[in-house]
Amino acid sequence: MISQRDIALLSFPFSDLKSSKVRPVIVISNDGYNKKSEDMIVVPMTANLKIKEYAFLVTNSDLESGKLIKDSKVKVDRIFSVSQKIIRMKIGKVKEEIMKQVKEELYKLF
Repeated sequence: MISQRDIALLSFPFSDLKSSKVRPVIVISNDGYNKKSEDMIVVPMTANLKIKEYAFLVTNSDLESGKLIKDSKVKVDRIFSVSQKIIRMKIGKVKEEIMKQVKEELYKLF
C-alpha cells in the first residue's frame, strides 16, 4: 500500500501525449484517503534545481528510507491527483520535516 510521505515513480506524459518519462513524486494524501481511494494526491519532484518559487530542495539526508539518484526540488505548486495503479515503484520515504515543509509551501498558495 502507498503511504503519505512515500516517494514513488510514475510515468508522466509529455505535452504531446505520445511519449512519457518516469518521474518521482511525494505522496501527500493521508493514509486513510490512500486506503479508501484508487487515487492519491502527490507533488512532483524535479532534478532541475533552478526552479525557485513554491519549490524546495530534497536530498538523501531528508529521507527516512530509500535513496534519490539526484538531489531534487519538490514542486509544491504542481499538486495533482493520480491513480495509484500507475505507480511504477516506491523508492523511499521523506522525513516528517519534509512533509511539514510541503504543507508550509502549500499554505503560501492560499
